[in-house]
Amino acid sequence: MPPKKKESKPAASKEKKPAAAKAPAKKVPVKKAVKPAAKEKTESIAVKKKVTNKVEAVAHQAAAPMAPAPVAPPKPVIKAPAPTPVKHAAPQLTPAAAPKAPIVQTPAPVAKAPAPTPAAPPTPPPPAPAPVARPKITFNETITVKDLAVKMNLKVGDLLMKLLKMGTRASLNQRLDVDSATLLAADLGFDAIFTPIYSEEAMVKSDADEPSAMMPRPPIVTIMGHVDHGKTSLLDAVREARVAEGEAGGITQHIGAYRVETEKGSIVFLDTPGHEAFTAMRARGAQVTDIVVLVVAADDGVMPQTVEAIDHARAAGVPIIVAVNKIDLPQAKPDRVKQELSNYQLSPEEWGGKTIFVEVSAKKKLNLDKLLEMILLQAEILELKANPNRSAQCTVIEARLDPRKGPVATLLVQKGTIKVGSTFVAGVTSGKVRAMMNDKGVRIMEAGPSTPVEILGFSAPPHVGERVLVVNSEKEAREISERRKDLSREAAMEKRRHISLEMLSAVAKQGAVKVLNIVLKADVQGSLQALKDSIEKIVHNEIHCRVIHSGVGGINESDVSLATASDAVIIGFNVRPEISAEESAKREGVEIKTYRIIYEVIDDIRSAMEGLLEPEEKEVTLGRVEIREVFKTPQGKVAGCMVVKGKVTRGATVRILRDSKIIHEGAISSLRRFKDDVKEVEQGFDCGISLEGYQDFNKGDALEVFVREKQARKLS
Repeated sequence: MPPKKKESKPAASKEKKPAAAKAPAKKVPVKKAVKPAAKEKTESIAVKKKVTNKVEAVAHQAAAPMAPAPVAPPKPVIKAPAPTPVKHAAPQLTPAAAPKAPIVQTPAPVAKAPAPTPAAPPTPPPPAPAPVARPKITFNETITVKDLAVKMNLKVGDLLMKLLKMGTRASLNQRLDVDSATLLAADLGFDAIFTPIYSEEAMVKSDADEPSAMMPRPPIVTIMGHVDHGKTSLLDAVREARVAEGEAGGITQHIGAYRVETEKGSIVFLDTPGHEAFTAMRARGAQVTDIVVLVVAADDGVMPQTVEAIDHARAAGVPIIVAVNKIDLPQAKPDRVKQELSNYQLSPEEWGGKTIFVEVSAKKKLNLDKLLEMILLQAEILELKANPNRSAQCTVIEARLDPRKGPVATLLVQKGTIKVGSTFVAGVTSGKVRAMMNDKGVRIMEAGPSTPVEILGFSAPPHVGERVLVVNSEKEAREISERRKDLSREAAMEKRRHISLEMLSAVAKQGAVKVLNIVLKADVQGSLQALKDSIEKIVHNEIHCRVIHSGVGGINESDVSLATASDAVIIGFNVRPEISAEESAKREGVEIKTYRIIYEVIDDIRSAMEGLLEPEEKEVTLGRVEIREVFKTPQGKVAGCMVVKGKVTRGATVRILRDSKIIHEGAISSLRRFKDDVKEVEQGFDCGISLEGYQDFNKGDALEVFVREKQARKLS
C-alpha cells in the first residue's frame, strides 16, 4: 500500500502547480495545454533516461559476472526488482511513448556476450578388430589325400588318421569326393573351395560373355501337344515342306530341328517325339527351349498328353503359347478349349489372362503368320541374346550311328560359332568337325547361335542333351575326355540314385532337398482330385510338397522321364506302371510307389516331409547316482557309486552336482561292477564309474545321468 501513495499523490501535485501558475488567461486553453505537455515530455524523457541508465546498469551488472565465472549470476536476480517502481509511473506518460520505453530490450547483447565455447565432438569408439580370416584352399575333381595334405601343409599320416576318425578309410593316393574333402578341410580350419575343371558346367561357366559382346539371336521353339493334334502338320505348314508324309503313320519318329525365316526374323523349331527327349535334355542340365507352342485340336480339346506337356513346360520354366489347331473343322469349338485350359492356369488375354492363344489351321494354313508374329513378340519380351564371336557351345538334339557316315549328331548351337575343322569334346567323347549340314541338308562351313546343324566327326554317338564344347586343340580335347572317362568309371561304382520316400531324410541332412516333387497318377479323376487336395493341405514353412504332374491312367515312360529330370517320386493310386516304364524307372533309379488306400498315400507323404525337417535335440534323463567312496587305481580315480534312481549306462553323459551346484559335465568312459565291465547298472546296485578327463570326485557328490537324443519333428 505505501508504494501506491508515493506513486499517485506526489506526482500529481508536482504537475498541477505549474499548470495553476500560468492559468490567468483562460481564453487561450490551447496554449496552456501545450506548455505542460512540453514540460511533461521533458520529464518523461528524463524519466526514460533514468530508467534506461538503471536497466543498462543492471544489465552490465548481470552480464559482468556471467562471463568470468558461474558464481556471480545470483546477484542480478536480487537487483532485478529495482526498476519496478519506475515502470508503475509509466502509465502517467503519454500513451505514444509508453510502448517505446521497453526498447530497453538490450538484453540482446547479454545473450551474445556469454557465447559458450562449442563442446568438442565425442571421440568415436575404436573399430572392432577384424575377424581372423580362415586360410582358403581350392581343389578339383582329381584331389587325392596326398594332394590335400600338401595344400594344407600337413603330414599325410595325420590326415589319414583324421579321415579314420571321421569314419573314412583311405589310402595315400585315393581320390576324395567333394563332401569329404570339404568337411575335412573345414574341420582343420580351412575354407575349401571346389573348382571343377572337367565338368560341362565348369567349362561353360569358365568363359562368361561380356554384355557388350551379346547380340540378338532367334528364339528356339518346341512344339508339344497330344498325339494326332497336328504338331508335325503345323510345323510342316510353317516350313512349307512335306515332312509329315515321310513319317510312318504320321507320327514323328525322331527329333527334328528346323530354322524358319520370316520377314521379321528367324525362328528355330524343335519337333519332339512326345516329351521324353524334352525332359531327357533337361535331366542332363541342358536348357535349349525358349518358348513352348502347345498344340490343342479344337475338335478334341484338352487330352492327357496335353496336360503332360503343360507340366513339362512349367517344370522347365518356359512361357507357353497355345495354338488351337483344326479350327477349319465344323465340329471345332475353340472357346471350349480356352475354357478347359483355364482350369490349368492358361487363360487367354481377352479373358483377363496372360497366355497368348492363336486359332490356326495347319491344313488350310490359316493364321500361321499371326502365330509366327506372336512367337517373335514373345521372343522380343525375353530379350534373347548370345555372343557369336567366341568358342561354340552346342547341345545334342539327336544322335545316331549311320552305317556309311559313322556317328552323326544333330546339334543346336547356343553360343559362339562352330566351324568345319573345329575340335570339340562331348561328354566322354571328343572329335573334330569333318562335315556340317544345315536343316535342309546343304553343306555349310560355319553356324552361329540358334542354328541347327548335323555334324560328322564324333568318335562315338553322344547322348541326347549332352553339351558339345569347342576347345583349342585335339590334345586338350583328348585330355578332357580321358579325365571324364576316369571320373565316369568312379561314378559308376556309386550308381546315381534318385530320391525315394525313405531316402528323403538322409538327403535333407546334406541340404540337397528343399522341395518334395511328386508325379501323381490315379485311376479316375475323382480320386486324383481328392489326392491333390489332401496333399496341398500338408503345409510347412520349411518344406514344400509340389505335385509337378498329375493325370488319369497308368504310369508310363513319360512320367518316369519327368521324374528323372525333376528328382521326383512317382505315386500311383489304383494304377500300375507299364512294363517299359517299370524298366525305365529301374534303370534310372526312380522310385514308383503304388497304393490302394488314400490315407496311406497321405501318411507316407507326411512321413517323407517330416524327414526333411531338421531333428531337434532333447535331453533324456536316465537316472541318478551318489558317490559313496573314491578309489585310487593305477589308471586314475574311480568313483564308487550307488544307483539311487533309474539306471546308468556306459557312454552316457553325467552332470556332477556338489552342494546342488554343477561342477562338471562329461561322458562315462568306464562302468564296472566289481571287476567286470558292464553296459548298464540298474537302480539299487553299486558300481564304479570313470569319466573322460576328470578325476576330482568327492564323497557325497551326486551324478545326474542323461543322454542327448535327436528326435524327429512332426508336421503341425
